[in-house]
Amino acid sequence: MILGVDELLNVVDVEATCWDGPVPDGAVSEIIEIGLTVVDLTRRQRVGRHRILVRPERSEVSAFCTELTGLTAAEVAGGVGFAEACRLLAAEHRAGERPWASWGDYDRLQFTRQCRCGAVGYPFGARHTNAKARFTEAHGLRRRPGMAQALELAGLPLEGRHHSGEDDAWNIAALVLQLVERGHWASS
Repeated sequence: MILGVDELLNVVDVEATCWDGPVPDGAVSEIIEIGLTVVDLTRRQRVGRHRILVRPERSEVSAFCTELTGLTAAEVAGGVGFAEACRLLAAEHRAGERPWASWGDYDRLQFTRQCRCGAVGYPFGARHTNAKARFTEAHGLRRRPGMAQALELAGLPLEGRHHSGEDDAWNIAALVLQLVERGHWASS
């Protein structure tokens, strides 16, 4: 089914706690940043850029994670709790109503796991599109590229910092818009 031209699409990218090696005892990977870019499919442009910092509850931001994402423990300590982040997604970004996309399934699965473990209502609706799969199919590739490689293949610049949820959502939205322009964007 082709997305209606009057629909807004939420493009989401998350960053989560991570380690260079095994997960420390008692820790779990938790979302610490939610990047969200709103795409107006009618006007075929990015119309909103958002960032929600999320305070981890069962893990800490490692030095490796800070090096990768640029996020520090002090910065995310000032974020909202995960339940509040989900409430914000639903209330301010209509996450349960709008179709949404992410680069691969990691973001969707991370939300599913974290909502289930924390007894938090899943903020998104059922209309999710794996933009990485769509890009791979549209370009006739055998292997699914990472976002930075996809930008290079598409002739688009990497804007901002790779592994920043806000910047990655913005860049993924550019890839989505290119797919829309070429007639390769369909909802799931």
